[in-house]
Amino acid sequence: MQPSNRPTVVVFDLGGVLIDWDPRYLYRSVFEGDEAAVERFLAEVTTADWNAQQDAGRPWAEAIQVLAAEHPHYRTEIEAFWSRWTETLGDAIQPTVDILAELRQAGVPLYALTNWSGETFPLARPRYPFLEWFDGIVVSGDVRLAKPDPRIFDHLIERYRLVPASTVFIDDSEANVRAAEAAGLIAIQFEGAPALRERLGELGLLDRGQG
Repeated sequence: MQPSNRPTVVVFDLGGVLIDWDPRYLYRSVFEGDEAAVERFLAEVTTADWNAQQDAGRPWAEAIQVLAAEHPHYRTEIEAFWSRWTETLGDAIQPTVDILAELRQAGVPLYALTNWSGETFPLARPRYPFLEWFDGIVVSGDVRLAKPDPRIFDHLIERYRLVPASTVFIDDSEANVRAAEAAGLIAIQFEGAPALRERLGELGLLDRGQG
């Protein structure tokens, strides 16, 4: 790739790329280490689809009320998803944070596009200081749009006046990567820091000898 064609901006997904988030961290405590009970509860009650509605802007109070009405015998456990939400957070994914730091040191403009509830993102933000390195963050719950909806990519591009063909987007979801590609972004599916470093090196954004 010639220098004139190198991308100039990088957009990161957060959960699964820079931040380890998993409701199992909370529910292993709630169900006292009963893995089968945890998996059954997450598959049948607080499902990924249910949580995705909060990422798209549904208030947590409404979400809890609706689900507890459907599963009254699990009301306490359902309420824990909100009242003990910070226990779903894991550590920063440090090898990726290191890449973020190198891009920042190189002066690359950095943005984030995350599917995250607008009510819980402020609870997470103080825990991960690197979130302050971004020039801008689009939180799905705040804009009431969630990946892979094409409109959230349009929002990102318009809000920060990005040039899609010069913008790299990194996400661990194949569906989100495909949507980013459809929006004209240079999309990378995250499969670990070494592969990401290699690809960013190919794009001229990182020295592949580092790390």
